[in-house]
Amino acid sequence: MDTEVKKQFDDFCANVGMNTSTAFNLFARAVLREKRLPFDITTASDPLRSKSNQASLREVIATLSAGKNVMHNSAEADDK
Repeated sequence: MDTEVKKQFDDFCANVGMNTSTAFNLFARAVLREKRLPFDITTASDPLRSKSNQASLREVIATLSAGKNVMHNSAEADDK
C-alpha cells in the first residue's frame, strides 16, 4: 500500500475509533455477508465529463464571457 494512502487510512480509522486491522476485518465480513464488494466498481464514465457535455459547457462559458447571457425568471421560462 502506498505510504501516504496508508497514513491517511490510519488517520481516518483513528478518527472513527478503530484501527486499520478492525477496518479490514469489517470490510472482509461485509464482502462475505453480502457476497459482493460493498461498493460499486465501474468503468462507466461520468456523464458530466462526456465530450458533448464538455463542448456544451465551453459554448456556454464563451457566451457568458462575451456578455451575451440573458437572464429569465422562472415564470418567464415556464411561459416559453
